[in-house]
Amino acid sequence: MRKVFVEVTARFDTSGNITPLSIVWEDGVRFEIDRILDMRRAASLKAGGQGIRYTVQIGSHRTYLFYEEPRWFVEGKER
Repeated sequence: MRKVFVEVTARFDTSGNITPLSIVWEDGVRFEIDRILDMRRAASLKAGGQGIRYTVQIGSHRTYLFYEEPRWFVEGKER
């Protein structure tokens, strides 16, 4: 696995909470995040790195989205 850095649209509230709303994949396709299932400080055991790990639902697919300040990444397959 590798880190795939992605563009994320997120909402930052006055308490400092970050809510990711959508992800733009490497090929430019935008995916709306339907639901955030979990949020915790954690490491990416597959791609390396750590930060805030969001478990997100996009359609019927669940995946991890990491905020490793100042960038966002997902775990992607090696090319």
